[in-house]
Amino acid sequence: MMIRHLLTTGIAALVLCCTAGFSNTAFAAGDEAAPPAIDDASCLSCHEDGKDAIEVPAADDESRELSQIDPHKFAGSVHAKMRCVDCHVGITDGSVAHGPADGVARPDCVQCHTKLLEKPGSERLKIVGQNIESYRSSFHARPNADDETRPNASCNDCHNAHNFNIPPMGTPERAQWRLGIPELCGTCHEDQLDIWSESVHGRQVLEEHNTKAAVCSDCHTSHDIQRSRAELTKLAITESCGNCHEDRYASYKFTYHGKISTLGYGDTAKCYNCHGGHDVEPSSSEASYMHPDNRLETCQECHNGKKASEASAGYLSFSPHGTTDNFAKFPEIWIADKSMKGLLIGTFAFFWLHTLLWFYREYQERKARRSQPHVLMEGLPALPAGTEGKHFRRFSLTWRAAHLIFALSLMVLTLTGIPLFYPEAPWAKPLMALLGGPEMAGTIHRVNAVIFAGVFFWHLFYLAFTVNWRQFKIFGPNSLIPGLQDLKDILAMFKWFIGKAPRPVFDRWTYWEKFDYWAPFWGVTIIGVSGILMWLPTLTGQYLPGWVFSVAAIFHSEEAFLAVVFLFTVHFFNNHFRPDKFPLDRVMFTGTMTLEELQQQHPLQYRRMVESGELEKHLVDPPSKTAWKLSSALGFTLIIVGLTLLTLVGIGFFTHP
Repeated sequence: MMIRHLLTTGIAALVLCCTAGFSNTAFAAGDEAAPPAIDDASCLSCHEDGKDAIEVPAADDESRELSQIDPHKFAGSVHAKMRCVDCHVGITDGSVAHGPADGVARPDCVQCHTKLLEKPGSERLKIVGQNIESYRSSFHARPNADDETRPNASCNDCHNAHNFNIPPMGTPERAQWRLGIPELCGTCHEDQLDIWSESVHGRQVLEEHNTKAAVCSDCHTSHDIQRSRAELTKLAITESCGNCHEDRYASYKFTYHGKISTLGYGDTAKCYNCHGGHDVEPSSSEASYMHPDNRLETCQECHNGKKASEASAGYLSFSPHGTTDNFAKFPEIWIADKSMKGLLIGTFAFFWLHTLLWFYREYQERKARRSQPHVLMEGLPALPAGTEGKHFRRFSLTWRAAHLIFALSLMVLTLTGIPLFYPEAPWAKPLMALLGGPEMAGTIHRVNAVIFAGVFFWHLFYLAFTVNWRQFKIFGPNSLIPGLQDLKDILAMFKWFIGKAPRPVFDRWTYWEKFDYWAPFWGVTIIGVSGILMWLPTLTGQYLPGWVFSVAAIFHSEEAFLAVVFLFTVHFFNNHFRPDKFPLDRVMFTGTMTLEELQQQHPLQYRRMVESGELEKHLVDPPSKTAWKLSSALGFTLIIVGLTLLTLVGIGFFTHP
């Protein structure tokens, strides 16, 4: 090392002497009236490290010391081949006390490197160009509050142009170099450095010399530094935490806080809200914000009854980094996830197979008998006299209004909920912005949840007071309660699918209509209860353990996914897209169907009502042309909206990591 130091010193001195000789010779050959040429040796005669400090005027009648140059460090810097006056262009006379010439700007790294970028250069110069662009928009580049003629921090404040020599990325030298970044930042940010030095990150760097531990630039970036209170900065710092804590960041993104952050909103808990910023400690430490003794107080910084619902005791056992793949550590979350996925797989496996087989068989029969009824009419009673042109009223105005409100509220719930379900989907951020942000979207979501539940409970009260329970038969033809006949119908339907039996005939309610009817009972229960638990977290946390929040989120989102995908695939197919009904069945919008449709779709009901003489009670005039057109417009609109939502869900599902 001593030999290397001597060689470096000698080479530096030789360079300075040769430069000085060349400059003096050039001056001798020039105009004798010109001032002596300024060479590096002349500059070092005053500005070399170890000389008396030189003070110059600064803002508010104060003074500042000029930096001194160590020739050995300069010789090893990236600027070693440059002369002092290449940067200090305003200095033209070294024989007298001097300052920058009038109209000449101070040395500016940005201007110089910007010019270099216009010429063919190395990859390193391109990186410098990117750093320049980042710096220009940073907080450091803004005018200083005390001296607006200077920025908050210039390139030289961090890099020191006289000995600048950052090792290349990926080298051991670079890893060692970055350990000095905190001390460099601490020249301005002393308080932050003191706090960080006492943290787990600081101890790892200063005591353990761990080159992988977090330093200032890992969280705040190097050049694109912004105010820590800025929303983009909050998001960037949170993402920076994930560069080291990948598994924790992945589980954080699974939470409500993480999903809101992924959507680009800063007004929710980030890593540093829970773990601290410069004073991060392991959760096992008594000084940690997440230590069990401190956790509730930490949660109440945000959940204080003003910003959000007040945190209660259950928050202490909440697992913000709980995952669905670790039964030993998070058994409740694991069970909830696997049970809901089993429900999804079982439901879709049966009904999608049912849909594909039905489409195939019905399409084949339509091709074979284009002009014939798709259900054989032999044995059915003839239409009663005087019923020509009449329609059969299947649904009253009350039922149709309930169906419409139910459908609209469900679509709005889907629209406002899917950005949180798929926050990384390409459409998620624009959709959330269109909805007015998370708070507005949440308000809309909850209002429609109340409407959705209101229709459901109204239906129960309506049945309770309108059904003649004395004459009601649980498994009768007018009952929606599944019975043994429905199981027989399912088996008969599958036999027809594979060509082993004729198409079965049905009464007033088919087995798939009964499934559509009863599915909301478990759907509303699962979605509603889980939604209330998350809507009222303070009350939930008072009486239930914290893992309930994670389980409720799984039940709520997975059941909503099941409802949306089932309705917009299976339900749409059964009622609109199968060959016999394509492209739209208007019965739920007009409330009526032709008698021929009644014969084909519900032949057993038709026979029973004709034989009992009850059919005439349900006959009405066909809807007017205006009602027909409005019903068609409404039906197609709902189908388009539903398929659009299904497309968004599909994109989110297949692009979700």
